[in-house]
Amino acid sequence: MEFFNFHTHQFTNQPNILELVNQYPNEFDDSIPFYSIGIHPWYIKEDQIDGDLRIIEEKLQTQNCLAIGECGLDKRIEIPLEQQIIVFEKQLALAEQYKKPVVIHCVAAFQEVIGIKKKMKISVPMIIHGFSKNSQIANQLITAGFYLSFGKYLLKNPDLKTVFQNTPNDRFFLETDTVEESIKQVYDLASEYKNITINELQEVISSNFAAVFVKGKV
Repeated sequence: MEFFNFHTHQFTNQPNILELVNQYPNEFDDSIPFYSIGIHPWYIKEDQIDGDLRIIEEKLQTQNCLAIGECGLDKRIEIPLEQQIIVFEKQLALAEQYKKPVVIHCVAAFQEVIGIKKKMKISVPMIIHGFSKNSQIANQLITAGFYLSFGKYLLKNPDLKTVFQNTPNDRFFLETDTVEESIKQVYDLASEYKNITINELQEVISSNFAAVFVKGKV
């Protein structure tokens, strides 16, 4: 594994890249080697929740499913936060049951996500994908035990440079999410910001991968 793409919606099938491809219960592609699966807060449908959770639970028991998600909370959508919390907590319970890390979508609800982790005593790794906020929020999340994944906003927002530089090396991942840029481009910028070589960055990410994802799965 030269490159690990922590979160992407586009499977590129390149031999030197391990891609954690985001999948949805009702749009599942079994040809994708490694994936996460979850109910995104944008796509919560009351009459599908139970069925979606059954599919997620089934997939969590397979080796190719490396994580649950993306799931989480988003205060900028019309779906009531109370309903989002119920669906999020049900997925966290499954993550605990099957010992899978969690890919988290969080918009304007970081304190709620931190509170839920504490309330439910979640022990599996929880990773905020597409992190784009300031150092204060980053520090709160890291102190609470979260990992941060950087990608789209790292490429597009120079203000995130200092936040990324100050993120401990054992607490981050890199991703492409939905952008056209390659994971290699993200690695290039990250190595520049961290002032380390690509090889050193690859060692950092490999170490974090080993810490978060159960060994022997890939």
